[in-house]
Amino acid sequence: MQEQILKRLDALKAKLDEYRPLSAGVVNNLHENMVLQWTYHSNAIEGNTLTLKETKVALEGITIGGKTLREHFEALNHRDAILFVEELASKQQPLDEWTIKCLHQLVLKNIDSDNAGRYRQINVLISGARHRPPQAEHVLEHMQSFIVWYNHDAASLHPAQRAAMVHGEFVKIHPFVDGNGRTARLLMNLELMKAGFPPAIIGFEQRLSYYEALDKAHCTGDYSEFVLLVAQYMEKSFEPYWWALGVEEEVVKLLDVL
Repeated sequence: MQEQILKRLDALKAKLDEYRPLSAGVVNNLHENMVLQWTYHSNAIEGNTLTLKETKVALEGITIGGKTLREHFEALNHRDAILFVEELASKQQPLDEWTIKCLHQLVLKNIDSDNAGRYRQINVLISGARHRPPQAEHVLEHMQSFIVWYNHDAASLHPAQRAAMVHGEFVKIHPFVDGNGRTARLLMNLELMKAGFPPAIIGFEQRLSYYEALDKAHCTGDYSEFVLLVAQYMEKSFEPYWWALGVEEEVVKLLDVL
């Protein structure tokens, strides 16, 4: 099944490539929607209570009554982090500790200056998960091994597999006190965007299956379920492009023959 969905993703990317470069109007419209959706869902997964419409207003710089200052900063910070990811993707920036720390610094800007961009000095538990991250004294060692894995074994993987495993292996280490989930999803999409795929936005409504697939991967080493989940969201991420280009029927026919 994994082979089949990876084939579908490659076909969808090839179809989108036929229309690239897209017009500035289409790009701007899709970009605004992508930033909003990604910011809302990624923050909501972590407990931010801003609705989709409230997130849109917060990104416009308007304060919403009854919501915390932290929630507003989480929205603004996430948008800035997306813009940074786009810049990194355009430069084909390899994954390294500098990139990870810079992204995390943006995620926690104006929220937790003491821990932003700094590996944790305390042991942590992932709420509700069976997996226990390594002790604080081993975080640096695990992060260095993670980068070695990325530079060698990860290179031969399909972009969907590589992105899912970058997310999973990073959050398995849980190198920061806070902001690991948001940073993991940013790193995942950095890999996808470097490979020419749209970012995969994991829906808040699917957070239970998302957490379960991650915990299974961490405890057993079997990433098949998590790769499939990411791949399904990748396929969904193409849909706004087909609507904007008016080629939904062509894409349905394309997928029918695969």
